[in-house]
Amino acid sequence: MRKKITRLILLMLGLPLFSLVLSNYVINSFAEGKTYSTISKIPKNKVGLILGTSKKLKGGQQNPYYSNRILATVALFKAGKIEYVLVSGDNGSVYYNEPTTMKKDLISAGIPKERIFLDYAGFRTLDSVFRAKIVFGLQEVTIISQKFHNERAIYLAAKKGLNAIGYNAKDISLEAGLKIQFREYFARVKVFLDLALKTQPRFYGEKVLIQ
Repeated sequence: MRKKITRLILLMLGLPLFSLVLSNYVINSFAEGKTYSTISKIPKNKVGLILGTSKKLKGGQQNPYYSNRILATVALFKAGKIEYVLVSGDNGSVYYNEPTTMKKDLISAGIPKERIFLDYAGFRTLDSVFRAKIVFGLQEVTIISQKFHNERAIYLAAKKGLNAIGYNAKDISLEAGLKIQFREYFARVKVFLDLALKTQPRFYGEKVLIQ
């Protein structure tokens, strides 16, 4: 009986760990060769999809993930690697609006406002990439975020028939971003749960043509 209980405990402990490792391996393997950190090497796409995040951290400091994504998007646009920007983020309340905030900073950095489109219903990465395909009608896109985020987004995009590559915004040190990196492992497991359950975005809405 003790042996059976021990085996059961080991199985219960081992399955979650196996899921974490396997999910990470599958997504990393799929995205290999599809993300770029050098502008000169990345292929051109009509649209760049910047994934939203908050501009400020809880303590009020500037969020480096945010500022680095803005810088990466501007660099791609000025290099002619994208013609339009689709900003996808959370617009959950009148006090929190990622797309509008990002648009203001992109315009301030030199991207014309008529080249920027907003997706106010990008509550999750899944919502952002699925809506890019279904609502905005994209067949291919350059996703702009940190590498670990790009890898997950590229995998999700492929499952919806969206051909995606990623431009890697500058990351932050492992020590400073330890919490985010830890959460990413569980986010990758959730990718497969969402796909198995055929999870859909919270909203779709009317289609928008980017041109």
